[in-house]
Amino acid sequence: MIRMIVTWFGAGDMRPGPGTWGSAVAIALGVLIHWLGSFPLLAVATIAVAALGFWSVAQYTAGMEDPDRSEIVIDEVAGQWLALCFPSYGFWHAGLPSTDFPWPGWLAAFLFFRLFDIWKPWIVGRADREGGTMGVMMDDLWAGVFAGLATMVCAGIWHGFVM
Repeated sequence: MIRMIVTWFGAGDMRPGPGTWGSAVAIALGVLIHWLGSFPLLAVATIAVAALGFWSVAQYTAGMEDPDRSEIVIDEVAGQWLALCFPSYGFWHAGLPSTDFPWPGWLAAFLFFRLFDIWKPWIVGRADREGGTMGVMMDDLWAGVFAGLATMVCAGIWHGFVM
């Protein structure tokens, strides 16, 4: 069961690019969660999956020399949902119905998350080098924060200057 959790029910076994597959599955589920309960439900789900990630990654990688294995994608799910929380909050705060989650918001969160997760600038890379469960999870959570902020900056530019 722990393997199912860390691979996010098999998404981490997909090739090529299991991290991208994990993020794609996460974005689809995250949008569905937003539709069902808007930002509050997505925020609770993000906290829950991050906690589940810390626990399950520690269990799965216990005794492994390299715990940052490509099939582990629950970290991508947590980070992707964290990135998605930023536009989700914006739409919720604006009073939009939960079924109104336009594609530029979630697509930007997805693309920026993949960029920061692969590129690993600054704190993201430092967290990745930590190693262990903390490194596996924290680099993706930091990537999620940066992706969420970048998404909101782009939204502000688009809605403030372009439209």
